Amino acid sequence: MVTTQRTRIKICGITTATDAAMAVEAGADALGVVLAPSSREVTLVEAEKALASVPPFVARIGVFVDADPGFVADAIARLGLSAVQFHGDESPADCAAVPVPVIKAFKVGTDFASVVAEPFRGAVAALLLDTYSPQKSGGTGKVFDWQTHSAALPGWVPLIIAGGLTPVNVAEAIRFFHPLAVDVSSGVEERNRHKDRMKLRAFVAAVRAADEEDRNV
Repeated sequence: MVTTQRTRIKICGITTATDAAMAVEAGADALGVVLAPSSREVTLVEAEKALASVPPFVARIGVFVDADPGFVADAIARLGLSAVQFHGDESPADCAAVPVPVIKAFKVGTDFASVVAEPFRGAVAALLLDTYSPQKSGGTGKVFDWQTHSAALPGWVPLIIAGGLTPVNVAEAIRFFHPLAVDVSSGVEERNRHKDRMKLRAFVAAVRAADEEDRNV
């Protein structure tokens, strides 16, 4: 399938206002703050500071793992979240109860089958595919088998691709999946918790080049 849509770019693992500003300047469409156990976890206070100067046209995404609904609601209100991203064992009912759009993450391993997403039909706004790890809920920095899993994915919901994306390989991911968005964190870092300005710019440029290639096919 060839698409002419503009692939949205989500920079996740934002921890500081400086990194948020660099991501916006580079051309990010959305910024993600991790409000769950992770090397990039931030508190609500830290997230407020990091997102304080983000323009209103840039989406704010909160990343959670089996969080208490009250905490999710508080984060939505305090941070002005545009959407939430669930990386745990949240049920379709949990997703449907959230007052903003929900992105449900699925860990893609050797035995992944898209049928596991079917119960979430109507309860989520998008699915995010990330690389399976028994130790982590996300942020593995590794790609999954794109060739195996690009052919039989749900057509009823937009897809977001994550897992080991970098300025070098993101164009290939777009050619495989033609996703709504791509999600990157470690692939644009100088070091853990700190983004790199040149890598951010290179990532955005690679995505836009892939989009242009699609339009010219």
